[in-house]
Order: sequence, then C-alpha cells, then structure tokens
Amino acid sequence: MAEPHIPVRMNHLRCPVCFKILRTPVTVPCGHNFCLQCIQRCWDRDKRSNSPCSCPECGHTFPSRPRLIMNTTLADLVRDTEQRDAGSESWKQTHSRVSTQAPKRASSCTETGSPLCWRHNCILDVYCCTDEEIICAVCASSEHIGHTIGSVMGERKRKQEELKNMQMKSQQVLQEQEKKCNKLWETLQQIEEEARKTEDSCEGILTRVIDSLQRHYLSVKELIGAQEKAAAAQVQISLQTLQMKMEQMRERSTQMDCLAQTDNDVHFLKKWLSLRHCCEKDHLRPLHRDSEDPLLPFKSTKRAVEELGRHLEEFCDKEFISISQTGLPGVNNAEQTAEPKTRAEFLQYACGLSLDPATAHEDLLISHGDKEVRLSPIKFKSPTGCNSERFVHRRQLLCREGLQAERCYYEIELEGDKAEIALAYKTIDRKSRTKLSAFGANINSWSLDRSAHYSVSHRADSIQLTTTPNHHRIGVYLEFKKGTLSFYEVSDSMTFLYKVEATFTEPLYPGFWLSENCCIRICDLRRHRL
Repeated sequence: MAEPHIPVRMNHLRCPVCFKILRTPVTVPCGHNFCLQCIQRCWDRDKRSNSPCSCPECGHTFPSRPRLIMNTTLADLVRDTEQRDAGSESWKQTHSRVSTQAPKRASSCTETGSPLCWRHNCILDVYCCTDEEIICAVCASSEHIGHTIGSVMGERKRKQEELKNMQMKSQQVLQEQEKKCNKLWETLQQIEEEARKTEDSCEGILTRVIDSLQRHYLSVKELIGAQEKAAAAQVQISLQTLQMKMEQMRERSTQMDCLAQTDNDVHFLKKWLSLRHCCEKDHLRPLHRDSEDPLLPFKSTKRAVEELGRHLEEFCDKEFISISQTGLPGVNNAEQTAEPKTRAEFLQYACGLSLDPATAHEDLLISHGDKEVRLSPIKFKSPTGCNSERFVHRRQLLCREGLQAERCYYEIELEGDKAEIALAYKTIDRKSRTKLSAFGANINSWSLDRSAHYSVSHRADSIQLTTTPNHHRIGVYLEFKKGTLSFYEVSDSMTFLYKVEATFTEPLYPGFWLSENCCIRICDLRRHRL
C-alpha cells in the first residue's frame, strides 16, 4: 500500500524516529522534537548498550539522561492540523483501519458525563495495565501495541477490590495500634503505681533500719551511762579510802608535833614507842594503787562505734550504688560488659562529683557550687583552723564522693599549663611535708600529671607518655571491681592516654593539684546522659 501524500506543512510535524505524525510531542535539550514513546525507546536502547544518551536527529550527546519537556504548542498544532485535514481522502485511507475499530465519538462531555481523549476526542474507556494509563481506543491501537489492555470499568472493579482489602488491613493495623496504645497507657499507670508502692516499701524498710539504729544507739547510750556510773563509783571508793588515810596521817603528824614539843622525858619515851609503831605501820602499808584507766571503757566504746560506722557507711555506699544501677532500661548485660569506645558510651557511666572544701589547702578557692577551684588571692585565703582533713603543705584537695561502683566516668576542664588529676584513698596523708602527702608519690594515690607532656605516677614511679597535650578536657574512666583506671583526652573523639591496672581495696576519691594561674572545673555530664 503506497504511503499517503502529506502536505509540505505536515513534514515539520513528523517524528524523526518513526516518521509518523508526532504523538505526545516532547522537546530534548538540543531543540529537536520526538514522540515521547520513540525517544524513550531510543534512550532505553542506548542504556542497555552502555552508550550515552544522544539526539537521533543531530547526534548531540548528553552527559546524563535529559528530562523531557512536553511541547504543548506543537501538540495543539498537530491536533488542529489533524482536525482540519480529517475530511481528505488521504487522511481517511491512512486511518481506515483505525476508524473501523474506533468507538463512536461522544457528542460532548456534558451529555455523556465521560472525559474525552484530548488528542482523539474519544471516550477514555480503555486502561493500559502495562503503563497504568487511562486511554482511548485510538491510543490503544496506535501507541500501546503489545501491552496488556483492559476496560476502565473492569479495572475499576479490580482496583475497588484492592482498595477494600487495603481499607480492611488499614483498619486492622489501626485497631492493633489502638490496643497497643491502650496497653501502653495501662503500663504507664502501672509504672506510676508500682513506683509509689516501691517508694513506700523502701521507705518502710529504711525507716525500720533507722529505728533499729536508734534502738541500738539508745542501748549504747545506756551502756555509756552504766560505764560512767561504774567508773565514777570506783573512783569515789578510791577517793574515800585515800581521804581516810590522809586524815589518819594528819593526826599522826599532829601527835608527832605535840610529842616533839613536850619537856617531860619520861612522857616522851613512853609516847614515842607507840607513836613510832603506828608510823612504821603506816609507812610499811603500800600506797593506794589506781586500778585500770577509768576512761578505758569509753575509749573502747568510741573506737568500736567508729569502726561500726565506717563499715556501715562503706556498705551502704556500695550497696546503694549497686541498687541505682539495677534494672536501668536501655542497658543490657552485653552492653555492660563491652568496653565503651565513643563518648556517648562513656557518658552512660557518668557520675556526679563535687569538691570538698574541708580538704582544700588554704591557698585554694572553691566556687560555682563546689565545681571549680583555682588559686586564691592572698587576701582571701581561707583559714586553716584545726580541720584534720585539710591538706596542709600541698595545694591539693579531694572530692566528697568516693567511687567504688563497677563503672564510673567523669570529665574535668583545665585552664593553665600544669596540674594533676588524681584518685586517692581517703587515708592519704595530709599533714606531711614529704612525698607521703603528694598525689602519685605513695601507695594511696594514682595521678595523671599534665604539663608540657603527660605522665602517670604511683608509688613515686612516673611513666612519661608520648602524647602531648592538645585539648583541655580530660576524661577519667574507672572500673573499680576490674581494677582499671583509664585517662582520655576528650574532643570530638576520645583520645586514649593510659590505663592503670591495680587492685583497689577501698573507695577512690578524685583529687586535684594546681599550679600557679591554673583552674580546674568539674564538668556537668547529666544533661548529656539525658
């Protein structure tokens, strides 16, 4: 069959790929126009052959697959030209096959109520399942050959069924979520109720413990009263006995004075024999010896109660720290045994610290809620007094809190060039002028010394580290039971400095030594934990 004659003005409306009238014309970046389906098939073929996308008309290559732009002006021109030339014989011969298959054209959208194809003015009653598009019969026969085709009504029924199933599933999910939400609300109420019950139970238990301690205190108080009575009675008896002997000796002394003044020799000799016998008897009688120290029972009681108090305090600190770490959400056993690496993991074990003014050297000034310490001006020096806990000869101080939890972490910030970050037993010497009271110079303390270089000290043995100070924040990580103490430089990442391995026998108290123009600040890590 010969190709129909196309007027010259229609040559500009032909697709360079299929040589047919443009269908859904699009423009590529180089300015040429193609059918949408034609240019897409060309570029899909280029993609399968790993070739760059190019223009089939001029051969221009694009660095990436361009975005196609619908040429609405050209589409209107094609539609107007087709409608004007629709009565010609050439048009009828070209579309005779399509015309026999095309449905009746709708008179108007308002009469039928159905939308029309904007290109063919036919009813949109065909659905292309392959492209998921609503089309007319002309589009189906010319542009969707080989595709899975169905009716709009039939596809609506299938989609309606899918919608119904989706609605049912959505309703089921919503109901499950509502049940879960209600259950969570119930759980929240149970948590609040259980928290109150636990609080009341713990209060009752601790109140009984306090009552027990109060009863024991009263019994100790009674014991001290009995000791006082017994010691006082013993001293009273000794005092009375001694006073009687002293009175007898005064009488003998008076008799001897009278005898010494008598002039009668016979009288003197007669009295002397009996008086001498009594005096010799008094002199031969042993002097009263004090029994054991009457204050000894009080010293023994005081020493025993002090020892009991220390043991109870250590036991309570240890047990309550263990209780505070029990049942915390979000931390399982595997995570607890794993070594932390990131700062977020270290912050899980953050502990609160505060400086203890009672231990601070007189040159040190504590401020900002016992979180910051620096060298005090001379006119503001704190009085030394008679505080037995104060460091006398070294600019050192300790924190109030003793650390003995399984894992503890804290951070401090330094201003200045030289300082010491230490952990020490409470029994560290605080009065000596020797190294016995210096952090890291005895068996009771471990110290990280920061100056031009880092060094770690213990028992007066110092190990110089290769890392030079680069940041002013130091992190200290203690695993008490495991017996490890690690130091880090803290910035955007954790820079490991050194790990100490030891056997810790009692709680460790963080401590600091400051040089001139130095300031140490304990960082508040609670907001980071949250």
